Amino acid sequence: MATYLPKEKKAEIFSQYGGSDKNTGSIEGQVALFTYRINSLSQHLNDNKKDHSCRRSLLRLVGRRRQLLAYLSKKDINKYRQLTKDLKIRK
Repeated sequence: MATYLPKEKKAEIFSQYGGSDKNTGSIEGQVALFTYRINSLSQHLNDNKKDHSCRRSLLRLVGRRRQLLAYLSKKDINKYRQLTKDLKIRK
């Protein structure tokens, strides 16, 4: 399984995208955290192709991120466009 996310990295992600490291409820911060976790799980799955529990976790994270991005696009399209550009999610 992939390594667990360190507390310092989580605080860094939320301070960069969520405004402050204590603002863990912001949509932008959550999407950035999910993107970081998705990238690490994808790397793990490239090495371990038969890890099906990790694959299921990855699919759940992708679904949650998609829901949050859909909500953000309805709420504030400019923040959505900026966030997808910063995280290089959509093409």
